[in-house]
Amino acid sequence: MTFLPIVARELRVAARRRGTYWTRVIAALISICAAGWMLTFSQFGRQPSPSELSRNIFMTLSTFAFIYCLVAGARNTADCLSEEKREGTLGLLFLTDLKGYDVVLGKLAATSLNSFYGLLGIFPVLAIPLLLGGVAGVQFWRMVLVLANTLFLSLAAGMWVSSLVRNERNAVGNTVILILFITGGIPLGGALFDQYVLKWQGEPVYALLPSPAYAFYLASAASFLPSLDPNFWWSLLATHSLSWGLLALASARLPHAWQDNPATVARLRWRERWKQWSYGGPAERKAFRERLMNVNPFFWLAGRDRLKPTYVWAFLGLSAVVWLWGLAELKNDWLEEVTYVMTALFLHSVLKIWVATEACQRLNHDRQSGALELLLSTPLSVSEILRGQLLALRRQFLGPILIVLLADFLFLINLKYESTRTLVFLAGMGMLVADVYTLSWVGMWLGLKAKDANRATGSAVARILILPWVLFYVGGMFLEALQFSTRRFNIQTETTILVWFALGIFINLIFFTRANQGLRRHLRSLATERFEPAQRHVRWWKFRSRRNVSPAPPVITS
Repeated sequence: MTFLPIVARELRVAARRRGTYWTRVIAALISICAAGWMLTFSQFGRQPSPSELSRNIFMTLSTFAFIYCLVAGARNTADCLSEEKREGTLGLLFLTDLKGYDVVLGKLAATSLNSFYGLLGIFPVLAIPLLLGGVAGVQFWRMVLVLANTLFLSLAAGMWVSSLVRNERNAVGNTVILILFITGGIPLGGALFDQYVLKWQGEPVYALLPSPAYAFYLASAASFLPSLDPNFWWSLLATHSLSWGLLALASARLPHAWQDNPATVARLRWRERWKQWSYGGPAERKAFRERLMNVNPFFWLAGRDRLKPTYVWAFLGLSAVVWLWGLAELKNDWLEEVTYVMTALFLHSVLKIWVATEACQRLNHDRQSGALELLLSTPLSVSEILRGQLLALRRQFLGPILIVLLADFLFLINLKYESTRTLVFLAGMGMLVADVYTLSWVGMWLGLKAKDANRATGSAVARILILPWVLFYVGGMFLEALQFSTRRFNIQTETTILVWFALGIFINLIFFTRANQGLRRHLRSLATERFEPAQRHVRWWKFRSRRNVSPAPPVITS
C-alpha cells in the first residue's frame, strides 16, 4: 500500500488545478507591487538611507506575511474535517484500512498547498532588502523559518479544532480563539502570573516560547540582539512541537469523531438546560413567538435565539472590565489619545465583523437546508423576509452599537479640542453606522450566493472594510508623489480624513445598491440553485460564433 495515499492523491489533483500556480504568482505580484511602491515613493520628501529603506521594506512585508500565516488556519483547515462530518462522508474513509493520520495529513495537504505556495512566492521579494545592505542574511533566513513555522502552527490548529466540532461557524471561531490564545494569551497569562503571584518583574520566557509572535520578534531583531539567540531556536522548537502535537491529537480523535454515539444522560441534561437558557420555557417561547410573529414571521425565525444579544452585551462588558483594569494600573497614562483611538478601533472592527457574520449565516443555512424554498412557497414575500432579517440584526446589535457610539462621544469630550481629532472620531462614528448597515445587506446577498457562510463573511469584510483602505492607501501615495513633484499644493490632514470618509461612503453605496437589487430580484431563483448542476464557465477566447458553424443537415424519417 502507498504511504500516505490521500496525500499523494491530493497532490496529483492539485497539480492539475490552475489555482495552484496562480496563487503563488498573485502573492509574488502583490509583494513586488508593495516593495515597488515603497521604493518609488521613498524618492519624495525626506529620502531615507538605503539601509533604512531596506529595513522598512523587510519589516512591512514580513509583518503582512506573518498575519497571512496566522489567519491561514481559520481560512483553510478550520472546516475541512467538520464539513466531512456534516456531509456524512468521513465514515466512508474509515471503512478502508486508512488510519487517522492518513486522513488528517491528506486533508492538510489538500487545503494548505495554496497557502504554502503563496508564502513561497513572497520569499524572493522578501530577499530584495538583502541587496540594499540594511538586512543581514541571518535575519532573512530566520524570518523564513518563522513564517513557515507559523503557517504550519495555524494550519495544525485548524485541523485539531475541525476534528472536534461539526458546525462551520464554531470551527472557524474556535480556531481564531486558539491561535490568539497561543500567540498572545499564553504570554499575557505568564506575565500576569509572574507579576501578581510570583511578584517577579522579569520577562516570562517560559510563556513567550510557544508564541510565534515572540519568534517573529527575535527573528527581526537577530542582528542587534545576539544575546537572545538561544531563545529563538527554543521558541522555534516549541511552536513546531506544538504543531505536531495538535496534528497528533487530531489524528487520534478523528477515527472516533464520525460515529454517532448515543448521548449520555448528563449530555442530554446539559442540552435541555442550554435550550432553556437560549429559547426559554414553553410559556416563554410561546409569548416570545407571538410577539415577534405579530411583527414579522421571519423576524421570529432569525431572532428566536434569545442569547444572541446577550453575547454582544457580554463582549462589551468584558471590554469595559479590561479597559477599567488598564485605567486602575496605569492611572493618567491610560487616558491618552492613542488609548482612545485603539479602543474605538477595536470595538468598531469587532462589531462590524460580527454583523457580517450574522448577516451571512441565516440565508445561507436556510438555502442549504431547503427551508428558504419552503418559506417562499408561503404568502411570505421577499420584502418581508429581508425586513425580518434586518429586524433580527437590529435586535441583536442596535443597543451595543449605541453604547459604543456613546463611548466614542465620551472619548471625544475627554480629549482636548482639536479639529483633526474631532474630525477623526466623527468620521469613525459615521463609518460605523454606514458599514454596519451596508454589511447587513451585503452579508445577506453573499450568504445567499455562497456555498460556505464563512467564505461569504470573508468576502463581505474584504469588500466593505478592506477595499476602502487599499484604495485610500494607493490614492494617498499618488497624491503624495504629486505633492512633492509639483510643490504647488499642500494636502491638509482634515482633507485627507474627509477623502477617506467620502471614499468609504461611496464604496458602501455601490455594494449596498448591488446587494439590495440582487436580493429583491434574484432571491427566489437563487433559493433553488442547490439542486442544479454547476455550469461550466465559458472562456471568451474559446467562444465560437454560431454564424461560423454550418447548420446540421435535416433528419429525414420515413
